[in-house]
Amino acid sequence: MINRKKFDFVLAAYLLALIIFGCVAIYTASCTTIGEYTTVASNWWKQIIFAVIAIGCTIVLIRLPMPIFDILILPLSILNILALIAVLFTQAIHGSHRWFSLMGIHYQPSESAKLLTIIMTARVISKEHLSELRQIFYGLGMIALPVALIVIEPDLGSTLVFGVSLLAMLVAADVPLFYLLLMVSPIVSIVSSVWWPAIIIWILILVFLLYRSGLSWVPITIASISNIFIALFMPVFWNGLKDYQQNRILTFVDPLRDPLGAGYQIIQAKIAVGSGSILGKGWLQGTQKNMNFLPVHHTDFIFSVIGEEFGFVGSMLLLLLFTLFFLRLIRAVGEIKVPERRIASAGILAYLMFQTFINIGMNIGLVPATGIPLPFISYGGSNLLINTLSVGVVLKYLNERGFMK
Repeated sequence: MINRKKFDFVLAAYLLALIIFGCVAIYTASCTTIGEYTTVASNWWKQIIFAVIAIGCTIVLIRLPMPIFDILILPLSILNILALIAVLFTQAIHGSHRWFSLMGIHYQPSESAKLLTIIMTARVISKEHLSELRQIFYGLGMIALPVALIVIEPDLGSTLVFGVSLLAMLVAADVPLFYLLLMVSPIVSIVSSVWWPAIIIWILILVFLLYRSGLSWVPITIASISNIFIALFMPVFWNGLKDYQQNRILTFVDPLRDPLGAGYQIIQAKIAVGSGSILGKGWLQGTQKNMNFLPVHHTDFIFSVIGEEFGFVGSMLLLLLFTLFFLRLIRAVGEIKVPERRIASAGILAYLMFQTFINIGMNIGLVPATGIPLPFISYGGSNLLINTLSVGVVLKYLNERGFMK
């Protein structure tokens, strides 16, 4: 049951406000106004039903006895892995095998895999007497199978979420930062390989950070040589790719290379956000949306609809709400003392923040389009349900403060 003295009503209020904001945004995204005529798609009332179900399931989750919650995680994780395998044999939608469809309702098992994998990983790496290296290897092992299955779908955007969540969980597990630096260093080396002065600067920074971490010169030298090799090998690897393979990668990194193809959505999204100016074009008056220049504007690019119709003020209001919400989540992570629960909460915080940053970033052209929805705002039943339940897990942990596992 809910402990009124320990339950975080402020965090719950921010969550509810985001869900309501999302329902309003989806309503305007579902409306098409041309002259005096307005047509409304069914997405808005479906999202309201999803929201009611998500809130109801979260209330049940919070009231569920903790021992039962702990028992359910493993079988649910196994069922989710089986679902990730089964979805590969479903009919492809837009070239991907991501959804189960039943009576017009779509369920995406990769969404629930995020939450369940985070909780299971936290359970494994929080065990006592584990060395830091084992925590890292166990964590990588826990995410390996779901990530591999999601890559096959393919859904590369979702796989990034697992990596970010794992890093946050390892930080919460007090794994020394130099281990995490070594984990991400190959990625930085690959990025720096495009310009040789960047390689030199990066290696110098890496050596400095590892030295400040207290490592001896032997592991520092090995790490430096390994990253230099990676950086120098990348041009060889790049030149070995065929022209069409290079073009695919370049277009993903810079969609504006293909303005009528891969870059079309981002270009239209930037036009929508920019045309909103300070106060926006007004309720239901977004021309990019109404003329359908902006594809999937009720899902991945709903932030552009908000920017076009409500302008800078409306966009900043949403960003302020997200900021308050995440600050409250950060505070919650610090208040949870049971290691497993604190680590899981850190993973949940990271995955929600990462999805928010990536979605808004691709709406304003800062990052490539990855198909990651905006949490609580974009249309989608399974996405809204899992995101809401994720916050519900943190609320449950807060509600259980003072009780032993």
